[in-house]
Amino acid sequence: MEELVLVIARALVDHPEEVRVDVVEKDHIIVYELYVHPDDVGKVIGKQGRIAKALRTVVTSAAVKVPKRVAVDIIS
Repeated sequence: MEELVLVIARALVDHPEEVRVDVVEKDHIIVYELYVHPDDVGKVIGKQGRIAKALRTVVTSAAVKVPKRVAVDIIS
């Protein structure tokens, strides 16, 4: 799942070498914290959050077999 987030995010940004994903596991949720270059935050979020929503939808769909909830947070 972490690799999926990395591949999608690197395709969207101008500084792919600065894309990083940290995985934080809590009780019933796995949070993928996406870090990008400050200039690329808008590209990852998109107009009205459409790209961020699409990214979260893809990750959630891919994690159907995982027994925990999955979330993606974009950290600036």
